[in-house]
Amino acid sequence: MIDGLFKRHIDPLWEGAARPLARVLTANQVTVAGLLIVAAMSVAYLWHGSTLWYGIGLIFAFSADSMDGAVARLRGESSHFGGYLDAMVDRYQEMMVLAALATATGNWPAAFAVLGGSFLTSYAKARTAVEMPVSNSDWPDVFERQERIIYLCLLLIVNGLAWPWLQQHVDVMQAGLWLMALLCHATAIQRFFRARSLLRRHDNRQ
Repeated sequence: MIDGLFKRHIDPLWEGAARPLARVLTANQVTVAGLLIVAAMSVAYLWHGSTLWYGIGLIFAFSADSMDGAVARLRGESSHFGGYLDAMVDRYQEMMVLAALATATGNWPAAFAVLGGSFLTSYAKARTAVEMPVSNSDWPDVFERQERIIYLCLLLIVNGLAWPWLQQHVDVMQAGLWLMALLCHATAIQRFFRARSLLRRHDNRQ
């Protein structure tokens, strides 16, 4: 939703931050670098075990990853393959983070539910595009990738800052992941109903 509704306001900010990168790296190199940074942060988290520092690290890692589109625009090298690579890398990044969290905290069912909802949200639009041409930007749904990133980073930081007495009564990470799973699947269902409406109108025009 954030990216869909505020893209024209956000893009100039990313482009300003990405100018130094655009001088030395291609957009695809920035995309791959973002994947490697997230992987390094996830391995480091498994070593130090602090969700606070993991959340802070991921803020910077995902910020760097978000600059690939800005670099592509600045260098005039936007391409279909670049968009495809970015989408694939996004999925791997989410998988890495959730796998690291599940390994460290044991919340495998919740992490799996989040990952499934995240992938279904992306698949709902991609599968619609197989059936008919669709806009890549006019899907301002509740819990898209930007919202998932922000939520996950905040959850990690809140869990790291949670007072001991709160952690004794509530598993903050587990509760946060289940809430995230609910939001992911609600968005996938939202996209299902949008796709149903679009596809029925498309069928009626044929």
